[in-house]
Amino acid sequence: MPTCRRKRVVLTEPSQALLQAAQSNSAKEVYYLHQTGEIFETYEAYAARMSFYRLKQFQCEVTGKSGLDYFQALESEQQEAQTMHSRFPEPLKAAVLKAVQWQVVGRLDHLVEAVFERFKDRYFADEKVFVDAQGDKFYAKVLRVCPPKPPAEAPETVPSDQASSSTSPAQTPPVDSTNDVEIHKIGGDLKIPAKEAQAKDDPLQYTYHVQILEEPHDKSHEKGKSAPKDKGQWSGRLVEVQCNIMSRDRLAFSKSILRRFIRDCVDRDAAVASPWTVKEVIAKHYGVDSIMPEETRRGVENIKKGEIDKRKKIWEDKEGPPTKKQKKLTAAQEEREKREREAREKVQRQQKAKEEAERLAAERKKKKPIRYPTEDLDVRVSEKEKKAGTRVEKPIPSRAHLPFGEDQATFESFLMAWNFLVVYGQPLHISPFTMDDFEHALRHSIVEHPCPLLSEINTALIYNLRAVPFNRHSAVLSLLRMKDTTEEEHKILGVTIDQLAAAMADVGNNWERVPLRAQDARTGWEDALVGCLKGHATLENFPRLREVLTRLLFAPERNTELSSSSSSSRISTPVCYSLTSSPGERYHALPPPDRIAILAFLCNLSVSSKTIHTHMESCEESLTALRKEKIEINRLKKQYTEEMNSLSGDAGPKKESTPVGTEEEVGTHDLSDLSDAPSEEGSPPKAHAQAHAKQREIARAKVAAEKQAQAEHRRLDEEVNKLERRLESIEREFRKLLGAIRVKPLGKDRFHNRVWWFDGMGSMSLLGSGGVVQYGTGRIFLQGPTEMELESMSRREENDVDARRQEEEGEGLLAPGEWAVYTEPEEVDEFVAWLNPKGVRELALKNAITKWWNHIAPGMRKRLSDLNVSAKLPEARRSTRVKTVVGHDIMRESYMTWTNRRAVNSS
Repeated sequence: MPTCRRKRVVLTEPSQALLQAAQSNSAKEVYYLHQTGEIFETYEAYAARMSFYRLKQFQCEVTGKSGLDYFQALESEQQEAQTMHSRFPEPLKAAVLKAVQWQVVGRLDHLVEAVFERFKDRYFADEKVFVDAQGDKFYAKVLRVCPPKPPAEAPETVPSDQASSSTSPAQTPPVDSTNDVEIHKIGGDLKIPAKEAQAKDDPLQYTYHVQILEEPHDKSHEKGKSAPKDKGQWSGRLVEVQCNIMSRDRLAFSKSILRRFIRDCVDRDAAVASPWTVKEVIAKHYGVDSIMPEETRRGVENIKKGEIDKRKKIWEDKEGPPTKKQKKLTAAQEEREKREREAREKVQRQQKAKEEAERLAAERKKKKPIRYPTEDLDVRVSEKEKKAGTRVEKPIPSRAHLPFGEDQATFESFLMAWNFLVVYGQPLHISPFTMDDFEHALRHSIVEHPCPLLSEINTALIYNLRAVPFNRHSAVLSLLRMKDTTEEEHKILGVTIDQLAAAMADVGNNWERVPLRAQDARTGWEDALVGCLKGHATLENFPRLREVLTRLLFAPERNTELSSSSSSSRISTPVCYSLTSSPGERYHALPPPDRIAILAFLCNLSVSSKTIHTHMESCEESLTALRKEKIEINRLKKQYTEEMNSLSGDAGPKKESTPVGTEEEVGTHDLSDLSDAPSEEGSPPKAHAQAHAKQREIARAKVAAEKQAQAEHRRLDEEVNKLERRLESIEREFRKLLGAIRVKPLGKDRFHNRVWWFDGMGSMSLLGSGGVVQYGTGRIFLQGPTEMELESMSRREENDVDARRQEEEGEGLLAPGEWAVYTEPEEVDEFVAWLNPKGVRELALKNAITKWWNHIAPGMRKRLSDLNVSAKLPEARRSTRVKTVVGHDIMRESYMTWTNRRAVNSS
């Protein structure tokens, strides 16, 4: 039977209701699984069972193969069973099954071991065996088994190591099976101990009449062997042998084959000390008695009872020694005994609880040392680290320095719009600009000096949305549907829906065809903006649509506007917009949150445009090319580094040998100086000159080789430096392209606060021409954890996350999704010092900040420098409608001097 997770698969039996229904209605339709014979009433049950059978989680019980479905495992078992039954000796099957019937043995292996020891030297009629005779092994068939005879009838014995053969012609006598019932009766009975069975029924006393069927294999081709001369003298002969020169084929009878045969033919209940029983069909086929004899039944019950008593005794020993039988006590004595027993049990429970607490404390002390990096919240600053100066409190990020930080939702929309316009500046044909310029442009409200940055970004988005499908007058229809749902005429800013719809009727109708030329300063872009909103916006996708359109198409009364803009007015009064106006006249008075909402809406729509999708696909292809180039550069860098190391290794011995050569050369010069004097040995001067010339030539060759090696080393060093500069350039380019596909934070701290750095993405580079530092935000932003992350932290066993956040974050504790900012490099330095690299998240975050620090810090310093230059006139960043500010020229502000170098003139 196939197994699933080491358990046999039990076939599903039909329910009683189904059986009763089948009896009452024989034509009832059911679902039949023909491979297993199971019947199901519904298709869902049938399909569920079939799906279960098709899972690759079944195992063949015979071969042990796993990863099969049920039908494959069943087929494997059937094939193996068929092979095993064909190999296992047929005459031996009945004897083995009779021997194992009703045996109480705990493990199947022990039963197989006992059966094998009993039958390995006992043979039966019609078995095919091997017979050893005169040093050769013959294949033979057992014709007759002669049990031991009484001593008076015993004939002259034949030597056990020599087979005796008859001289009669080779004939096959009839098989004598009259005494088969008595053959090996005692030896094959496992109830009789092995030694007793050996003494009463010794297998060595049996005599077997066998007929030789095959000659031994011809091995004359082997070296040093000659073919037997009497090759055909044994074939067909009758031989009388004993078991000591007989053996079975190992493929037919071995412990593994025997184990598979027994496991396939027997079964056992799950109860304690249950006997092994032969399956009913197999028992009937081989004539094995299926009814347990009474004597055997009593023996099995005694064994079962003994096993249960044994287990009970072990259990009682664990619980404690049984109390002695006491005399019958009075009610008072029983009550006193009960109180004493309860007191003892209470003391024992307290003692056990104390021991358990001590054990747990000891386990905590013996806990394995933590392998770092690990979960950040598991890392705690020790007292020793605190004394060493490790920072405990995180530097407080600023919420006040966030652009439009008074409303977190407005800031998020502002941040999203700026990032979109900068990242996709190339397909939108917009030059990059800083976040400060974007903020000042959105606050700009001077009518006489229109802001070019606002006109360019709105125009770029309008041109991009002309290719996005839209429903004309969708905004008007949405407003009219809203009117139908309201019971009475509802006014917002003093304007009804009918008035607003009437004012919208003649504005921006041809917005998708109106030319907005750069040389004309994009004149008419405000009307086109209203037309774009009319075609794309609804109250569902743009909830502030009604308020925005009202402020763009209507103007308040002049005295109301002046009173509302007066700085001395401390109480905000509602403004009533009653005068019809035009978007070109009213956009300057639009509040910054409404401007941000419009840009955020247009950016969200632009994501679905074909232009943006094409740019993203192009970035994907460029990223793939950069990855391949990076792999190639790293390979070349490794190759050059290995060559440099080999040159350094070769130059070492040369440098060490140089002084020795110099000394030799100096010595030779001394000898050459003395060679003019008469030599005592009489050596000719010509030989000395030749030797000196040869040494000088060798020295010059060494010096030239060293110079060449040094030049090669310098060349390789320059190549490696070039490759490293290219790798840095690839990293910057990779960041730019990746920002167009997905924006990822630098990482998270221990409390899952996200750290963002938006510079160097999309169309904005970190370095300008000539290596000049550029920045987009010049700041590091922090975002609070999500609700899910807070819930995950609160489920920790320590349950002290809130206390740790109060202690370590203090006033800088951020609510879910809340934003804050670091504006100075020193603050970021302190934040990095607060990060603990023993935590997984903070280690990755610290590595990311360190990797980009050479661009983060200069960008922040340059932003602070630019702010200090313009800080001399604080009114420069103030939103005002005053025509002029004394001593300040608004046209000199950076956001007013910005020009779009990527502008495309469209008609």
